[in-house]
Amino acid sequence: MRWRRFGVSLPALLLSRRKVAMPVYVESVTQPSPQDLTDLAKIYADAPEWLLTPYDSAEALIEAALADGSLIAGRFNDRLLGAALLRRGDEAWRLSHLCVRKVTRKRGVGRRLLEETQRLASEAGKPLRLAAPAGHLEASALAARTHLPLDSL
Repeated sequence: MRWRRFGVSLPALLLSRRKVAMPVYVESVTQPSPQDLTDLAKIYADAPEWLLTPYDSAEALIEAALADGSLIAGRFNDRLLGAALLRRGDEAWRLSHLCVRKVTRKRGVGRRLLEETQRLASEAGKPLRLAAPAGHLEASALAARTHLPLDSL
């Protein structure tokens, strides 16, 4: 009962140490608000340099994805917390450039984006594939965890 001296119950103490999944809504971003654009810039500012390949910058990635309609994002409390590019091909769908803001990682945002993309691809009768620059362990690990094929960008 030592923890009671600090005015905190053990269950509350244990819960405070666990990261809780957030109720994230996944959407296709076609007409972003000024706040959405700010959020997207923050998301990709946290991205490792290799994740932006083949784009020159985060701004170029966002601009290209908006132009071709491939940008999807996870929203919580009216803010975008994660984003990815989803290319809907005739043979398969390809998910690439998946990134979550550093401050909200480990809370289920990326998993929610991935699960919703898998659901949509399945409904469309298309296999989902991951795509990333070759030779990066993070992308290979994600492909292994999700049992999805990984294509090189």
